[in-house]
Amino acid sequence: MHPLYDGKSPPPPSRKQRDRPPLHLVCRQFFFVIPPIVCPLQFFVDAPFGRFAPPSNTFLVVDGIRAWILMEIVSPIAFIYSLANTPLATSPADTAPLIPAQLFLASLFLVHYANRALISPLRTPSRSKAHISVTLSGIAFNIINGILMGTYLRSHTAHTFLADAVARPAFWAGTALWAIGLFGNIFHDEVLLNIRRNAKAKGKAKAKSDDDPHAKHKEYYGIPHGYLYTYVSYPNYLCEWVEWFGFALAAAPPPALTSLGALVSSVQPPWIFFFSEISLMIARAYRGHRWYLANFPDYPKDRKVVIPLVF
Repeated sequence: MHPLYDGKSPPPPSRKQRDRPPLHLVCRQFFFVIPPIVCPLQFFVDAPFGRFAPPSNTFLVVDGIRAWILMEIVSPIAFIYSLANTPLATSPADTAPLIPAQLFLASLFLVHYANRALISPLRTPSRSKAHISVTLSGIAFNIINGILMGTYLRSHTAHTFLADAVARPAFWAGTALWAIGLFGNIFHDEVLLNIRRNAKAKGKAKAKSDDDPHAKHKEYYGIPHGYLYTYVSYPNYLCEWVEWFGFALAAAPPPALTSLGALVSSVQPPWIFFFSEISLMIARAYRGHRWYLANFPDYPKDRKVVIPLVF
């Protein structure tokens, strides 16, 4: 028996347990380093979904709308579970009661996923099929992200940082950026949905070609115009980055930038999600931009990929 154990309360942690890094810290560090490693590979490989969906109708290629809903709905489920149960906490000291600012940020997260996981796909007239590997990898990413975000918002770190949130201009600036980004993302997605709706109404939703036996399985794509599409091919991605930058600015302290080690050890899940979004989406935007240029001779040559005037 431990010399300080009185038989009534849990024994104090051993030295080995005290020296072991918290599970939440290990998970978030791992989650932070993986997307930048994957990012360069995506510049050379097309993810098999959307316009790059494989033509095969095997069991490995699944319905696009159902796959999207399944892939995205796990994030708010994991988030709510973690917010309530904090599965990555190693002791009661790792958690804190929820205050209004934490609940407010939790509601912003859930509003985003209500649109992304349900409203948007259910309003989509059609969506290209996806390879099951994309769906499974998306499920894994969203479960981990939901758990990390929920655990963070329930943590003492978040509780302390957000205790005076309403008095900090950065909190309200971040909230405003979140709202602008969400609106911009939905607005520019709607432009793409209207292209698909108009094509479907005119009987062009499925491409038809006697020369391509797989063409009848391909969704109709057109050139989006107007608004931020004047400047970039993927303004919906850009707006989503603005949204999650705003959320991170409001929800968590900025990570230390003095060294790579300091960055990895200090970065919190809201900032990890923001950095991961860029790492995992920028190559996809680049490949999609190249696809537009290759498939539409009249595609605007001065249009950038995702960041106006830059890239």
